[in-house]
Formats: sequence, structure tokens, C-alpha cells
Amino acid sequence: MAMIREIWRNFPKRPATLKYPFERLEPSERYRGKHHFDPKLCVGCGLCARDCPAKAIEMVTFSDGKRRPVFYLDRCIFCAVCERICPRNAIKLTKFYELATYDKSELVLKEALEPEK
Repeated sequence: MAMIREIWRNFPKRPATLKYPFERLEPSERYRGKHHFDPKLCVGCGLCARDCPAKAIEMVTFSDGKRRPVFYLDRCIFCAVCERICPRNAIKLTKFYELATYDKSELVLKEALEPEK
């Protein structure tokens, strides 16, 4: 009997979920999602890799001698320490949250791997 009462009480209410992926929820203003890295602003100081609590950033030296970070989003806890510590604001966390994949190599930011020409 209690279950029928509960059904009637909730029957006129709207559903609490969305029909994802057809309806998408806009993230809040302070949401921290996928990283955006601007290699033109990066000076290669390595502060982001040093201070990352999840060790999700690795500094790589390229053939041209420049050091740049590589981001491993499968390890990242999206704490935004890298964004706050970067002296040149080369790292920004976006609102992009659709990171599900079958291949972990897709969670390595590819733009950081290729040196500029």
C-alpha cells in the first residue's frame, strides 16, 4: 500500500533526468572539464607537471629542444592546479565533459605532442 501511495505522490512530477544525448545539461559556471593547452604561451617551466597531485602531466622535450606538457586525462582529477599555477595562462580547463572512450590513447592531449613548425 505504501508503494501505491508513493507512485501517486510522484506521478504528476516531471522526471529528474534528461534524455541524454538528445538533451544536454549545460555545466555550471565553475565546472572544470577537458584541458585546453596553448603551446604558443607555454615557456616549458614544468610547474604544472611538478604540482599536479595526480601526476597526470608529463614534461616532454622535443627534437627542437622545447619542453611542453603532455596531459593524461585518464589520470586527471580536474582539480585545476595546473591552470592556477601556470605563469603564462597556457592551460585552461573548458566545460567539455564528454570524455568517455574505449581507447585510453584518445585521452592524451594530441596537440601537446606535436611541436610547432
